[in-house]
Amino acid sequence: AFSDKNNTLAAPHQTSWGLSTRIIGGIIMTHGDNRGLRLPPKIAPVQIVLIPVAQHKDGVIEAVEKARERLAAEGLRVKADLSEQSPGWKYAEYEMKGVPLRVELGPRDIESGVCVMVRRDTGEKVTVPLDKLESQAKQFLEEIQNNLYEMALKNLNENTFTANTVEETKEIANKKGSFVKAM
Repeated sequence: AFSDKNNTLAAPHQTSWGLSTRIIGGIIMTHGDNRGLRLPPKIAPVQIVLIPVAQHKDGVIEAVEKARERLAAEGLRVKADLSEQSPGWKYAEYEMKGVPLRVELGPRDIESGVCVMVRRDTGEKVTVPLDKLESQAKQFLEEIQNNLYEMALKNLNENTFTANTVEETKEIANKKGSFVKAM
């Protein structure tokens, strides 16, 4: 059985937040890549992670906390990682966990009035003005949701085959990553 942060137990086939283990397995198989998960924003427990760069410098943690509050006020599920781990470690950690959008904020960014947003689905890095933080985050989350759906649909369509006999079914089933429609 799984336990949640409140130390309660969920049924063995269901996670503490209501998704069955089969659904989670399907999400991993559909959206995972060699670097970890890629969670669709609509179901990601954390949609955006804020990573302070050079957090020991004056004003960085405060700026990250302010950005977190602004994003949370828009109804987004956001986390600021203020741990002592290095930024590189944090990048890899949240990439592996499948957080759809990473926001990097350091002293030079603050001075320039910008932040860096990194999409988990494509790895694209974009410098965004801080006064457009909320609108750009929402836009990227929508684009990530649509892109992951389109990639999954393309994979499904390219790897679904029809079999008319048991022999054809066996032959198709032995292909890597294929789906079989059996009559």
